[in-house]
Amino acid sequence: MSFSAPTIQQLAAVADPAIRHLAACGTVRTFQRHAVIITEGDSSDSIYLILSGRVKIFVSGTDGTEMILDTLRAGALVGELAIDGRVRSASVMTLEATTCVVISRAALRMAITDDPDFALKLIDVLIVRTRRTTETVKHLALMDVYGRVAQLLVELSVQRNGVGVCVEKLTQLEIAERVGASRDMVSRVLKELVAGGYLSIEQKIITIRKTLPARW
Repeated sequence: MSFSAPTIQQLAAVADPAIRHLAACGTVRTFQRHAVIITEGDSSDSIYLILSGRVKIFVSGTDGTEMILDTLRAGALVGELAIDGRVRSASVMTLEATTCVVISRAALRMAITDDPDFALKLIDVLIVRTRRTTETVKHLALMDVYGRVAQLLVELSVQRNGVGVCVEKLTQLEIAERVGASRDMVSRVLKELVAGGYLSIEQKIITIRKTLPARW
């Protein structure tokens, strides 16, 4: 892990002026792939702005199982709940080499106090995260494993040459963590969809060949 003061070039990549001003008060750090930068239950109080790379936000069970709540890319704020001073409610791990601006809770609170535009921006971030969490809970409560897998694949896909291509390379375990199911169940769903001609999977790239059925 390396760290330094943010450069003008790095901050220029941040579109929002309020967040750019806040980021100028932080420290740039680069983390390797699979580095845990926030640990659930920890008392750290920093907020992170992703400049490059990708992270996952997840919670862990007592048996070691994980549930992924979200994945975030460059431009996203992470750990914004540090504002209340309480312990972390989830962990954050890098999915690839990731560069962040690390900002202290004191700087965050000062920005909220001094800059109404930033305060509104932070409220927007919290609302979006709350809506995503609500959707996740709804899917877990109302959909079976097939429905959750199908929903995830559709959400991750983009249209290319008449087919849907999932933009993330996901292993069966990663899909299982995203939908709250066992790897075996996810493997069974994917195999049946491939056998039915709905999907093709090559080098972890999942392609949706035709509209997935509403139920299986």
